[in-house]
Amino acid sequence: MEDWNKADITNIMSKQESAFIYFYTPMCGTCQVAGRMLEIVEEMTGGIFRKADLNYMPDLAIELKIESVPCLLILQNGLPAEKVYAFRSVPNMLGIVQRYLDKGQ
Repeated sequence: MEDWNKADITNIMSKQESAFIYFYTPMCGTCQVAGRMLEIVEEMTGGIFRKADLNYMPDLAIELKIESVPCLLILQNGLPAEKVYAFRSVPNMLGIVQRYLDKGQ
């Protein structure tokens, strides 16, 4: 997963594009596990995922109403379509991601 900064995220939102953006913090153990799950889902689906360290964009967290990490933000046409906080398992995340990939991401 490529790292994104706030400018990358606001750019894709302004272009009204779709994306999977994984918000995390480096010291979060649960984030490490969730990130690995998403890497597996990315390999399985061929979807393109990006990650962003929320420590560097607290104002964006407030704007997007991100309540905690880990968080997978799914953008559709530049707008938040879903926020996933409970990753549970690779099959669970695969099912969630596949719904959006079937719509054309």
